[in-house]
Amino acid sequence: MNDATTESAVLENNIWPKEIRLSRNKNQLDIEFDNGDQVRLTAELLRVESPSAEVQGHGSGQKTTPPGKQNILISTIEPVGNYAIRIRFSDGHDTGIFSWKLLHDYGLRKQDLMANYLSRLESDGISRS
Repeated sequence: MNDATTESAVLENNIWPKEIRLSRNKNQLDIEFDNGDQVRLTAELLRVESPSAEVQGHGSGQKTTPPGKQNILISTIEPVGNYAIRIRFSDGHDTGIFSWKLLHDYGLRKQDLMANYLSRLESDGISRS
């Protein structure tokens, strides 16, 4: 986190998006938050880190590493109440609920999340494409 204001807002879950924009080619989301943070998240990262049980599992140590998601696209985005969005991906996956707090967190940690994903792919002997 860059400053105490950002950290405090995230911890209190008071982060709200001002704008969510899907790229023309549907491979990334650009999100501007009310605290001034702007994040760009790829469809691949969002798909492989989906907060769904299919990806995260039902408990500790059950996370899966979805292969072949390098060219995944975002098909649709729909609001879930006033706290999150549901993203439908081009492979049909649509069970993850992405809260504002989660999207903000992914934006702050996207390089680490992606590096970890690539490491898991390599150690599992599976491909991004």
